[in-house]
Amino acid sequence: MTITGILTQGHQVASRPSAAYPYSSLEKQKPYFKDLGLDLSTYFNGTLNISIAPLEFEMTNPEFTFPLVEWTDLHPPETFSFSRCKVKFEGQEYAGWVYYPHPETKKTHFQNPSLIEVIAGRIPNIKYGDTVEIKINPLEITIK
Repeated sequence: MTITGILTQGHQVASRPSAAYPYSSLEKQKPYFKDLGLDLSTYFNGTLNISIAPLEFEMTNPEFTFPLVEWTDLHPPETFSFSRCKVKFEGQEYAGWVYYPHPETKKTHFQNPSLIEVIAGRIPNIKYGDTVEIKINPLEITIK
Protein backbone atom coordinates (compact mmCIF):
# COMPACT_ATOMS: atom_id res chain seq x y z
CA MET A 1 0.00 0.00 0.00
CA THR A 2 1.35 3.45 -0.89
CA ILE A 3 0.53 6.55 1.17
CA THR A 4 1.49 10.13 0.41
CA GLY A 5 2.71 12.35 3.22
CA ILE A 6 4.58 15.52 4.07
CA LEU A 7 7.96 15.54 5.83
CA THR A 8 7.60 17.44 9.10
CA GLN A 9 9.93 18.39 11.91
CA GLY A 10 9.94 15.99 14.85
CA HIS A 11 11.19 16.33 18.40
CA GLN A 12 14.80 16.06 17.16
CA VAL A 13 15.87 13.64 19.89
CA ALA A 14 16.53 10.66 17.59
CA SER A 15 19.19 12.41 15.54
CA ARG A 16 21.20 14.48 18.00
CA PRO A 17 21.80 15.39 21.62
CA SER A 18 18.95 17.44 23.04
CA ALA A 19 17.56 18.82 26.26
CA ALA A 20 16.02 15.38 26.84
CA TYR A 21 19.11 13.26 26.08
CA PRO A 22 22.83 14.03 26.00
CA TYR A 23 23.06 11.75 22.93
CA SER A 24 21.14 10.75 19.81
CA SER A 25 18.43 8.45 21.15
CA LEU A 26 18.41 6.31 18.00
CA GLU A 27 22.20 5.91 18.00
CA LYS A 28 21.96 4.71 21.61
CA GLN A 29 19.03 2.35 20.83
CA LYS A 30 20.53 0.67 17.75
CA PRO A 31 22.86 -1.75 19.62
CA TYR A 32 19.90 -2.96 21.72
CA PHE A 33 17.80 -3.54 18.60
CA LYS A 34 20.72 -5.39 16.96
CA ASP A 35 21.08 -7.70 19.98
CA LEU A 36 17.34 -8.43 19.66
CA GLY A 37 17.62 -9.30 15.94
CA LEU A 38 17.23 -6.06 13.96
CA ASP A 39 20.44 -4.49 12.66
CA LEU A 40 19.87 -0.82 11.81
CA SER A 41 23.57 0.11 11.70
CA THR A 42 23.51 1.12 8.02
CA TYR A 43 20.62 3.56 8.48
CA PHE A 44 20.80 7.26 9.35
CA ASN A 45 20.68 8.11 13.09
CA GLY A 46 17.41 9.96 12.91
CA THR A 47 13.84 9.50 11.77
CA LEU A 48 11.79 10.92 8.95
CA ASN A 49 8.58 12.27 10.47
CA ILE A 50 5.94 11.90 7.78
CA SER A 51 2.49 13.37 8.30
CA ILE A 52 -0.31 11.43 6.62
CA ALA A 53 -3.05 13.65 8.10
CA PRO A 54 -5.99 13.44 8.09
CA LEU A 55 -5.29 9.69 7.94
CA GLU A 56 -3.98 7.82 10.99
CA PHE A 57 -2.01 4.61 11.31
CA GLU A 58 -1.92 1.73 13.74
CA MET A 59 0.77 -0.95 14.09
CA THR A 60 -1.34 -4.08 14.01
CA ASN A 61 1.08 -6.94 13.28
CA PRO A 62 4.65 -5.58 13.04
CA GLU A 63 7.55 -7.72 11.89
CA PHE A 64 9.43 -6.94 15.11
CA THR A 65 8.26 -5.93 18.57
CA PHE A 66 10.80 -5.55 21.36
CA PRO A 67 9.08 -5.23 24.74
CA LEU A 68 10.45 -3.03 27.50
CA VAL A 69 13.92 -2.25 26.13
CA GLU A 70 16.16 -0.73 28.81
CA TRP A 71 18.15 1.54 26.50
CA THR A 72 18.66 4.50 28.88
CA ASP A 73 18.77 5.15 32.61
CA LEU A 74 16.91 8.46 32.12
CA HIS A 75 13.45 6.85 32.13
CA PRO A 76 11.75 3.43 32.36
CA PRO A 77 12.06 0.82 29.57
CA GLU A 78 10.12 1.32 26.33
CA THR A 79 8.51 -1.06 23.85
CA PHE A 80 9.35 -0.63 20.15
CA SER A 81 7.84 -2.10 16.98
CA PHE A 82 9.17 -2.09 13.43
CA SER A 83 7.70 -2.78 10.01
CA ARG A 84 9.63 -2.72 6.71
CA CYS A 85 8.76 0.10 4.35
CA LYS A 86 10.06 2.04 1.39
CA VAL A 87 10.26 5.80 1.04
CA LYS A 88 9.93 7.26 -2.45
CA PHE A 89 11.35 10.72 -3.03
CA GLU A 90 12.21 12.42 -6.31
CA GLY A 91 11.74 9.18 -8.25
CA GLN A 92 14.07 7.12 -6.02
CA GLU A 93 13.07 4.43 -3.52
CA TYR A 94 14.85 3.99 -0.22
CA ALA A 95 14.49 0.94 2.03
CA GLY A 96 13.53 1.67 5.60
CA TRP A 97 11.57 0.73 8.69
CA VAL A 98 8.53 2.27 10.29
CA TYR A 99 9.77 2.96 13.84
CA TYR A 100 7.09 2.86 16.50
CA PRO A 101 7.92 3.56 20.14
CA HIS A 102 4.75 2.39 21.90
CA PRO A 103 3.05 5.39 23.53
CA GLU A 104 1.91 3.34 26.53
CA THR A 105 5.58 2.90 27.55
CA LYS A 106 6.82 6.40 26.67
CA LYS A 107 7.16 9.14 29.25
CA THR A 108 7.77 11.98 26.76
CA HIS A 109 7.93 12.90 23.06
CA PHE A 110 4.54 11.56 22.06
CA GLN A 111 3.69 11.44 18.36
CA ASN A 112 0.39 12.20 16.71
CA PRO A 113 -1.23 9.03 15.21
CA SER A 114 -1.09 10.82 11.84
CA LEU A 115 2.72 10.94 12.02
CA ILE A 116 4.70 7.94 10.79
CA GLU A 117 8.33 7.81 11.90
CA VAL A 118 10.65 6.10 9.42
CA ILE A 119 14.27 5.04 9.77
CA ALA A 120 16.02 5.05 6.38
CA GLY A 121 19.39 5.77 4.83
CA ARG A 122 20.42 9.33 4.03
CA ILE A 123 18.12 10.81 1.36
CA PRO A 124 19.78 13.57 -0.70
CA ASN A 125 18.03 16.96 -0.92
CA ILE A 126 15.07 16.02 1.32
CA LYS A 127 13.75 18.79 3.57
CA TYR A 128 10.77 19.72 5.75
CA GLY A 129 7.66 20.33 3.68
CA ASP A 130 8.61 17.87 0.93
CA THR A 131 6.02 15.38 -0.30
CA VAL A 132 7.07 11.73 -0.04
CA GLU A 133 5.41 8.40 -0.63
CA ILE A 134 5.66 5.55 1.87
CA LYS A 135 5.09 1.95 0.82
CA ILE A 136 3.91 -0.04 3.81
CA ASN A 137 2.78 -3.60 4.41
CA PRO A 138 -1.01 -3.50 5.02
CA LEU A 139 -0.75 -6.83 6.87
CA GLU A 140 1.39 -5.07 9.51
CA ILE A 141 0.07 -1.50 9.51
CA THR A 142 -3.55 -0.37 9.30
CA ILE A 143 -4.40 3.02 7.83
CA LYS A 144 -7.61 4.67 9.06
